[in-house]
Amino acid sequence: MNKQAFFRGLVAVSALLVLGGCSKDAKTETAATAAASDPVLVLEAGAEPRTQLRYKITDGTVTKSNMDFRLATLAQTADAAALSVVPGIRLHIVSGPSMRTEEGIQFEVNIKKAEAMVPQGIDEDVANDLRQSASILDRVGGTVVINDRGLIQSTKLNEQAKNPDLPVRLLMMIVNARTTLARVVLPAEPVGLGARWESRKELLIYGFKIQQVDSYTLVAKVGDEIKLNVTVTQNALPQTVDFPDDGVSISVESMTANASGEIILNLNALESDAAAAGESTDKLTVTAGDKSEKIDITESFEIRMTNTTAFE
Repeated sequence: MNKQAFFRGLVAVSALLVLGGCSKDAKTETAATAAASDPVLVLEAGAEPRTQLRYKITDGTVTKSNMDFRLATLAQTADAAALSVVPGIRLHIVSGPSMRTEEGIQFEVNIKKAEAMVPQGIDEDVANDLRQSASILDRVGGTVVINDRGLIQSTKLNEQAKNPDLPVRLLMMIVNARTTLARVVLPAEPVGLGARWESRKELLIYGFKIQQVDSYTLVAKVGDEIKLNVTVTQNALPQTVDFPDDGVSISVESMTANASGEIILNLNALESDAAAAGESTDKLTVTAGDKSEKIDITESFEIRMTNTTAFE
């Protein structure tokens, strides 16, 4: 294996670990953890008057939304670099209809259509490749059950989400962004304006354990709509995971990510309006056979969610 081929290979493997999200196993683990102990810690209860925040989803509720995201990744070794840019993908998502069950509120979430947001003047062949890449997300979805605080009780992916050609890294990003921004986990106790709470979860991504903390501040409340400021941090301790099928092992020296944004949460809807942006930095060592290479990966990303139900 020549130097350039090895570099391309380690970038491809390492890129899977950037911008972590909930894998299939992580979602199950998170739900089980939530059932055993409350993942929400209230840091400040806020001003009086204080009220309990609860979702009030009625049977038959359907919410439509768009989710836009952009992504740029730079991977560097001592003598090589690779830049990858996703100029923009828009997902048209339908959640519902909702149905109350013994577990909680059950509803389907489906990507009805995924489209590339192609910049003007781009080469037509490149534009077609972007559109084709985005279309593989069409009809990806699943079934979710949450309680009235937004805690996930169970999840199940549909068959399209199990497509082996699906970009798993993007799917994980979508799932994690939605659990953080679209359906905020609410505190058990009453809170008022200025209240701050955090929700912790452990993500298991390709065998790596990553700790995530979602922190929320209640800045406004009008009826059943609340406005929140949100910050998200991710950290991974040093660890090594082997991938015997690929003949590769990856060691983490450090892995961090930070994001911040705003959320407008309608307690009667299945989707929120939200926007967030952030960056991540990973320092890794990738070993394949007798060759090892240190790689630094930096990534910037933007995510926006827009509830479009009222405009249709």
